Amino acid sequence: MTENYEVLALRYASRMTVRSEVYLNHHLYGEPDEPVQMDYYVWVIRGHDTTIVVDSGYSLEGGRNRARGHLEHPTTLVRRAGVDPSAAQLLAITHAHYDHIGNLVDYPNARIVISGSEFAFWNGPTADRILFHHSVEDAELQHLRTLQEAGRLDRFHGSTALAPGIEMTEVGGHTHGQSIITVPTTEGMVVLASDAAHYLEELDRDRPFVIVDDLDRMYRGFDHLRSLARDGAIVVPGHDPCVMHEHTPLEGDLEGWGIRIGTL
Repeated sequence: MTENYEVLALRYASRMTVRSEVYLNHHLYGEPDEPVQMDYYVWVIRGHDTTIVVDSGYSLEGGRNRARGHLEHPTTLVRRAGVDPSAAQLLAITHAHYDHIGNLVDYPNARIVISGSEFAFWNGPTADRILFHHSVEDAELQHLRTLQEAGRLDRFHGSTALAPGIEMTEVGGHTHGQSIITVPTTEGMVVLASDAAHYLEELDRDRPFVIVDDLDRMYRGFDHLRSLARDGAIVVPGHDPCVMHEHTPLEGDLEGWGIRIGTL
């Protein structure tokens, strides 16, 4: 029997923007350019003998370079969730943008898992072009290379099992190797979509995000996520404020900071 896990989404930052800065070619939809909230999360997957941190959030420097602060530092939230970052054994990286790999240094003993094509792209000939490069921090990409040289970076192709029943799958689109993670829980299969779907509206209205590596793969990623949802999966988008309202709120020291899906 497949083990069920608990999934936590921890919100560490939030900002207001406008729809034209969220949806690609927003003017084509003929709608007003209205304000929209963008939240930032890290995730924790817990089982009876398994703990996986998913992404590490943006660093103080990465936020400062974009005039963005924290509601609470993501590493602090992970620690308050009962995970000692210095002792964490597994950290899954969905893609290498600044708001997902900013605090890898806080996990000195973790094995880091990332798509092989994602790692290769950011070490390739077009990674420094401005339309790609504005979403990353050079020092953080260099730290990924350092982890690779140290033998702590595990690259996969297609998909990989992070733990029994937990699959990490490359879908691409937003970045070259953007990945999603499926997790069985007592509430059903959870899909941590990360930035394969920043907002549920992307899936509901077929609207690509403004930052895109491959538009065809982004649309195909939408199709895949919708297929999982039709099969009963719970899709958790990467930046949607709805996450905080549609699932069980955390209590105690994390009250107001995140949600839980599933129980152990």
